[in-house]
Amino acid sequence: MTDVALDTSVIIECIDLKGRFHSQAEGVFVGALTGELTALIPNVFLAEAYYVSYGIYKRLGLTDAAARTEKLIEWLYGSPNTEIVSGTLDLALESGRIKRDFGPALTDSYVIAAAKLHKGKALFKKRETEMYKQISSLVKEYPLVFLEDY
Repeated sequence: MTDVALDTSVIIECIDLKGRFHSQAEGVFVGALTGELTALIPNVFLAEAYYVSYGIYKRLGLTDAAARTEKLIEWLYGSPNTEIVSGTLDLALESGRIKRDFGPALTDSYVIAAAKLHKGKALFKKRETEMYKQISSLVKEYPLVFLEDY
């Protein structure tokens, strides 16, 4: 089984049926549902995914946006092939080093650190703006994968 640390952009791409990389993101979640992979989710990801998915549901005009959002986060948290990566000292230190050395967003740093500590891959929708300056060094040092490459 492969461990894949998920960035918020991947879950958002999965719920956005019109997203450019929706089918790739959906494939990741199918893999998690069937046990082909374990989705590593840093705890901070849950809060970010809540905030972003709620905004999407509201823009879609859904009257049950809050309930739908909570159901999504509860599903992510409780799914049998999802591992919530909690705040260990190793995770905090590695995330801080990544932020210091390469400059991605802090939540992205947590995703990358979780992948490294669990010997998996960090999955993002695309290369983030904050990553561009250091992308070649970052991908040499850490196992990053981008939906935009598939």
